[in-house]
Amino acid sequence: MEDLKKLPKDLPVPVNDGACNRLLGESLPSINLYSTSGRYVDLSAISGRVVIYCYPMTGKPGIQLPNGWDQIPGARGCTPQSCAFRDHYQELSELEAQVFGVSTQTTEYQMEVAERLHLPFELLSDRDLSFAKALKLPMFEVERMQLIKRVTIIAEVGKIVKVFYPVFPPNRNADEVLDWLRNNT
Repeated sequence: MEDLKKLPKDLPVPVNDGACNRLLGESLPSINLYSTSGRYVDLSAISGRVVIYCYPMTGKPGIQLPNGWDQIPGARGCTPQSCAFRDHYQELSELEAQVFGVSTQTTEYQMEVAERLHLPFELLSDRDLSFAKALKLPMFEVERMQLIKRVTIIAEVGKIVKVFYPVFPPNRNADEVLDWLRNNT
């Protein structure tokens, strides 16, 4: 079985299709997303700085990833991306940024991931795609699952001030976010 924490060397690089160009300056939608901490979170209502990394889906040990997953540009790497945000959580907090992960997976699925990876931040379920559709986030389909393409958003007082898209490699995204936050405080 593959180690989900490691990225294969030959992953295809996603191209910038411009799908997120219009997000800069947009307001976050007022939508309640259920959290791994058992509460609803409205990202637009958070008064400070928020880092929202949207990812397709995390794999589970012992469960096969969708067929051809590693050949889909930008699909592989959700676990390394989450682990990188976990590893840099203290630094992000010191920069007064709240971190949230968002995927279309169920809260129950995300709770297992958060526990297994020891994530100190909440994962939010956009199971019904309300957040993704409101922002018109780029999506893709695999094995009848609608998944969000990997995009990271930084918002301040509900307004999007920075967008990382496409995100590649995913395990370096937290470093990019930290660099941006340090240079834009």
